[in-house]
Amino acid sequence: MSRTTVPFTVPSFAGEVSDAVVKVLDSGWVTTGPQTAAFEQDFADFLGAPHVVAVASCTTALELCLRAMDLPPGSQVLTPSLTFCGAINAILHAGHRPVLVDIDEDTLVPSPETVAAAAARTTPRAMIVQNQGGYPVDVPALAAAAGLDRTRVVEDAAHGPGAAREGRPVGSESFAACFSFYATKNMPIGEGGAIATVDQDLADRVRAMRLHGMSKDSWKRYLPGGSWRYDVKDIGLKANMTDIQASIGRAQLAALPAWQRARGELVARYDEALDGLPGLTLPQRKLDGVQHAWHLYQVRVPERDALIAELEAAGVATSVHFIPASQMTSYRQILGAQECERVPVTDRVAEELLSLPLYPGLSPDGQDRVVSALTEALRARD
Repeated sequence: MSRTTVPFTVPSFAGEVSDAVVKVLDSGWVTTGPQTAAFEQDFADFLGAPHVVAVASCTTALELCLRAMDLPPGSQVLTPSLTFCGAINAILHAGHRPVLVDIDEDTLVPSPETVAAAAARTTPRAMIVQNQGGYPVDVPALAAAAGLDRTRVVEDAAHGPGAAREGRPVGSESFAACFSFYATKNMPIGEGGAIATVDQDLADRVRAMRLHGMSKDSWKRYLPGGSWRYDVKDIGLKANMTDIQASIGRAQLAALPAWQRARGELVARYDEALDGLPGLTLPQRKLDGVQHAWHLYQVRVPERDALIAELEAAGVATSVHFIPASQMTSYRQILGAQECERVPVTDRVAEELLSLPLYPGLSPDGQDRVVSALTEALRARD
């Protein structure tokens, strides 16, 4: 068995990260504080969003937004089945019930038709939409198809930094867009997330709810002249970002545009090198007015699992995004077999999806090795 020499992903870090972290450590304040506030403003400026609230993860961001909607317990919440399990868990932890939505075969995200079909069999109170792989969904069209006001739509933008639709960055006009800064993401911090919103009331509420619902965080309580008194007006979570994370995020954000350009160049090389290979479907995208974030380069191929093993033996690591919720044991028990059979396109396409290495540090030689191994494997089948 060959040792993997082309990893699936390697997180990139800006050169200023180390100095930024040391400054925070030397400051004597390492949890939520001035760096977190500064990162929130920096990220809001980057997105063009009125408000950003930094939190512990995208998963907690989704849950906080759903909790802040004050939906009746057990409300039906639409969600794609082709998503990370954290998004489904956020609905369940908020006390609601997922309703699975099928996808468009080309974009890998729900379409107005698949959303309308799911909404027709229930009475949805809210919806989570996902920018799968970095493709920005048409939120107004999906909200209309669901019969929901935009204030009942939460955008899972974990794959979304750098994406835009009609020139408007994902999160710039959202009621609630939730971002991830996990180690594999386009702007890695290691852990962390953020909520971007145009709604002042939502921003204020989730800012309190990320720290148990306390009316004042510790930074404000311990500032000179601050009071130790606080109130708990909402039942929240422990979901805050630390100043250590925020200092990393500020340095990373400055490097993100260059990283996004590198991703676009890698995608163009993949497109050219892989076009026409037998049995391979390249990422399809409807790109009129759409700027893809290219978090993932997802191809489709029959006998996917066998190909993964062949690429691993050739020293190329890959991944799969995602195992549909409809195929997970726990969700099938909660939702029932009938509900889990409502997403046939998802279940069929998911068996063919394969994510190739894509990250700013992927060298031309490394990418050529991926292309060579994939070409050799597929032509051997033909």
